[in-house]
Parts: sequence; C-alpha cells; structure tokens
Amino acid sequence: MRIVAWNCAGALHRKFEPLLALKPDIAVVSECAAPDVLARKCDLPAFSAPPIWVGRNRNKGLAVFLFNCAAAHAHGRIDRGLEWLLPIEVTLPRRFNLLAVWAQNGPWRKAAPGPLRKALDSYREFLTDEDAVIAGDLNNNAIWDKPGWAMNHLDAVNILNGFGLVSAYHAATGEAEGAETAPTHYWRDRRKDGPTYHLDYIFVPSVWTEHGSSVRVEPFEPWTGAGLSDHVPVIFDTGGD
Repeated sequence: MRIVAWNCAGALHRKFEPLLALKPDIAVVSECAAPDVLARKCDLPAFSAPPIWVGRNRNKGLAVFLFNCAAAHAHGRIDRGLEWLLPIEVTLPRRFNLLAVWAQNGPWRKAAPGPLRKALDSYREFLTDEDAVIAGDLNNNAIWDKPGWAMNHLDAVNILNGFGLVSAYHAATGEAEGAETAPTHYWRDRRKDGPTYHLDYIFVPSVWTEHGSSVRVEPFEPWTGAGLSDHVPVIFDTGGD
C-alpha cells in the first residue's frame, strides 16, 4: 500500500498526471479544490472510491483521493472546530484510521496549541483504538520550538510516539527531528538553494516500519523545479501489501 502526502499549492487540475505517476493508493493533498470544482476543469482520474474533501473555500481545501482497490469513508464524528483536519476510516487494502492534515498554524505559533495539537486531544480514541496514520502538511518543525510555546512540534511528536506512531521518514533515516536532510518545502522563492524546510510528514504505527516498508521524499527538480508546487511529495510504502 502506498500513501502519498503532497501540498499541491492549488491548480490540481493541471497536476494530476505527476501525482498519478507516483501510483498512490491513498493521496492526501493539501491546497486543492473540491472535486466538483476540479471536475469542471479537467477529466478526473479513475478513483476507487469517492474523494473526501474538506474546506470553506471551494478552491482551496484538503482532499483524500483513493486509487486501485483502496476504500474509505469519513469518520462518523468530525470536530467542526478543527478545520482542514479530516478523519477517515480506511477499509481497504487494510483497515486503519487516517487523519489527513493541512495545519494552519500561523495565528497560534506561541500562545495556543494549534490545530494538530488540539486534534490529538479531540481524536485521541480515533488514533488509538485502531492502527492509525497521520499524513499531510503539518506546517511545523522542531527548529522553531521554543521553551514554553504551546505550538512546539516535538510536543506533538512525543504525544504521537505515546500513541505508538512514528514519523516514517525519521524512522527510516535515523535523522533527528529538526535535522532533516531532505526538505519538503522550498519557501518563498522556490529555489533549491533558498530557504528550505521539512514540513510534510506521514506518521504510521511503529510496527509498520519494521516489515519491509520504505519512505522517500521526492526531489526538487520534477516538482518545485518544474513549477508544480513549493512542496514536494512524501511517499510511504508499507511492507507486505
């Protein structure tokens, strides 16, 4: 099973081809238009189940797309106070709970926990009762953590570790949080030598990383270098599927 997390920076109707070339079973895509809006602008690919989308702006939200044999539906209890976080129950090719994330952190950098940290409280049972995955643009990194800040990235990571979830990238590379060598975001000028950050993550059950799984961050050139987005995809493959 392949999970892809990508912030497409809008205009997904022009970017389905490179996304599909990654052959995802499940794609968590931030900053994309609602499916009906996309359908007016392009021929939609063949989904294995209806896309699940959330957002207040029909042109810019968070979507989960399902391909091949993947099947899923929205969780029965959605916290409407947490925008751009989408709890999904995946039933095929294996059963697990997915929390798709496009974290809007700016207003809460110091004073409040921010949407993801709040979601870890609101969806605690959802994330611990079954195998769970968190995937998407978390818009955060340990390099910005400060003593006493409610938004600290490592606080969220420690909570997730307590749930039995680990960052697939960090488990595979052995790199420390905040010391990532593979950026997922080429900020501001979208240059390879400009400001770069690791902001996009896939957290999975720790046991998933022990059985032939793999993870990769896509390179700069075919994505940001080609003008597709200031973010590049993160790809996680489970072992044995």
